[in-house]
Amino acid sequence: MSRFLLAISLVVFAAASASAQQQGQDACARDASRFCRAHLNDGDMVVLACLQKNRARLSKGCQATLTAHGK
Repeated sequence: MSRFLLAISLVVFAAASASAQQQGQDACARDASRFCRAHLNDGDMVVLACLQKNRARLSKGCQATLTAHGK
């Protein structure tokens, strides 16, 4: 029984983490398209650097996402 509860807890935690990550991506998708369009095919780290460079111009949701992830 305890293994079952542990497995359920892990599944719920993984689903919540994936959902939070998707919401963060959604929060910054418009800003990335607007400010970093030239870098969208260069990889996530390049786009992240571009977003950080344009931080003052980003939406509040994207700024909050970057802050929540220590960026």
